[in-house]
Amino acid sequence: MGNVKWGAERLLRRAKHALAVAVMLGLSIYTYAQDGSAGIREANTKVRGYFDDGTDLMYAVGAVLGLIGAVKVYQKWNAGDPDTSKVAAAWFGSCIFLVVVATVIKSFFGI
Repeated sequence: MGNVKWGAERLLRRAKHALAVAVMLGLSIYTYAQDGSAGIREANTKVRGYFDDGTDLMYAVGAVLGLIGAVKVYQKWNAGDPDTSKVAAAWFGSCIFLVVVATVIKSFFGI
């Protein structure tokens, strides 16, 4: 009697799997791929929409780095380190780089 019950459960489980496969195959007939160029246009629109926020974020990061760099240069200057001008140029250059990159990318892509 136990084998009959186990066989019925097994048959029911197989029937459920077969039904699931049939439903998935049926649904796949009605699905289709969308136009690739429409997806690219939508992605382009979304990236352009976020670009101004990204530019503002780059400017904010540049401002924070500028403050950190100013403190580092001030500490070196007060300590009398001979390489103060080199450190100042490096920090100032990194801040200028962030601002220039954001501006050039903005003008290059016409955003």
